[in-house]
Amino acid sequence: MIAATTAAGKTEAAFLPILTKVAARSEPGVSVLYVSPLKALINDQFRRLDDLCERMEIDVVRWHGDAPQAAKQRTRRDPRGVVLITPESIEAMLLRRPGDARRMLGALDFIVIDELHAFLSGPRGLHMATLLRRLDALCAERARRIGLSATIGDLSVAASWLNPASPSSVSIVESSADSPELRLQVRAYADGEDAEEIDGLEAEEKPVALDFIADHMFATLRGANNLVFAGSRRRVEALADRLRTRSENGGVPNEFFPHHGSLSKELREELEDRLKQSNLPTTAVATTTLELGIDIGSIKSVAQVGAPRSLASLRQRLGRSGRRRGVPAILRIYVRERNLGKDSDPLDHLRLETVRAVASVRLLVAKFVEPPSTVDAVATVALHQTLSVIAQIGGLRADRLFETICSAGPLSVLRKGDYIELLRGMASADNRLLEQAPDGTIMLGEIGERLTA
Repeated sequence: MIAATTAAGKTEAAFLPILTKVAARSEPGVSVLYVSPLKALINDQFRRLDDLCERMEIDVVRWHGDAPQAAKQRTRRDPRGVVLITPESIEAMLLRRPGDARRMLGALDFIVIDELHAFLSGPRGLHMATLLRRLDALCAERARRIGLSATIGDLSVAASWLNPASPSSVSIVESSADSPELRLQVRAYADGEDAEEIDGLEAEEKPVALDFIADHMFATLRGANNLVFAGSRRRVEALADRLRTRSENGGVPNEFFPHHGSLSKELREELEDRLKQSNLPTTAVATTTLELGIDIGSIKSVAQVGAPRSLASLRQRLGRSGRRRGVPAILRIYVRERNLGKDSDPLDHLRLETVRAVASVRLLVAKFVEPPSTVDAVATVALHQTLSVIAQIGGLRADRLFETICSAGPLSVLRKGDYIELLRGMASADNRLLEQAPDGTIMLGEIGERLTA
């Protein structure tokens, strides 16, 4: 387990010794599986590893929906080297090409999980934990797991996730580098009664809080590289449009550009490259798409619209700024509060968003990170993985299914009796996801076959 701030060199810390160990390997099969929550992060890491692997004569290939097919085909024919992949692509390989999965991934030496904190809670984390167990089942010897993360409060939680059977055996390498000086502002602006509704592109008759926020950003962020996290896609577009309009009205080149998942891949990558090259001052107004560790070069400051809802997320975002020695990290939190009238709710007089922003700053300074929350999607992921495992293997008895999916890791909170009830519900006449053969083998039912296809 390697924990350090953003851009501290975690990838190199993991891959230099890994590549040294696998360089002389002659056995067929992929040596290293690198798993990332984001396709964009895979593309970025591919650029960092490609030259190094080429010099060491180690194959490296990207494996996700947007990656080139020719390289994937070569790896299918002659599996070796390093594969950079998303959890969803692992699932697709196990489901669609189980023979290829065993041939390619049946002799792994290492599994590297990047941005591990992104998998510690939520359905996607449960899914990833189950995929790791399924990968172990493919291998004659269990691959060594290495987790990389920037923002984890309790590292023992991450160790338990990384190796549920023996958390104490996980070696933890935590950077002790000093944090940079932190400079910050919390700026609050009064809005109309419908503050949450005013995120449109069209100009309002009276200026709203987002207009005042855009005025301040235009005055302070121009001339440098910055990140602005604005929350929803609608607010990202509204704020980026206001900043573009101010550039046009001021007769200066536009430096403000939106970045979110609904934009085309070309537009997102063009903005990422512009940030990385640092030859033109650029501010990206983003949702969460630039939060994780894509390398975008030196960032002067980070801004957040709205009080932070997560300290882990805020620390991840702030880690983009102040990366060079002696350079401060700069954080600006812009809060929108309602205008107060005589009939205003008493709670509004407490200015709770401003209180939340100040509290988040105090917790940030205290180095607090909230522990992962309890996941309420256990049954959902267990159902999903039951269908997937049966589609991969062809049929299993109930005890083998429980052993494969729920016997260890986060899904182990589902007891055997609960899992049997889940199987019965899936096989009911109303659902027809499963059916049982006379010998007890559980197979896909009519609806289950249709879903997995």
